[in-house]
Amino acid sequence: MTVVALLSVAPVIEESMAGEVANAVDALEEYDVTYETNPMGTVIEAETTDELFAAAQAAHDAVDADRVSTVLKIDDKRTRDIEASAKVTAVEEELGRSATNREE
Repeated sequence: MTVVALLSVAPVIEESMAGEVANAVDALEEYDVTYETNPMGTVIEAETTDELFAAAQAAHDAVDADRVSTVLKIDDKRTRDIEASAKVTAVEEELGRSATNREE
């Protein structure tokens, strides 16, 4: 099984959230997940929902604030394994180009 999720964890504060978001991302290192952070959240891949939920909770708990907002969107492929990157590749194949217009 492959579980792919989009996790967004942020303190509800006026100043920069970068330090606390970094704490949340760093907490993922203790779990058997792969992840990639982007401007809107962090894409996480895990073999089980148990591992995914544990990692998401650790990220949530790592943020030191009076109020924390966490959003978790899960795509649980129960009958086949597929990596998150394969989803992007499928879109790029349909486009016939990269799925970004940024210079790399």
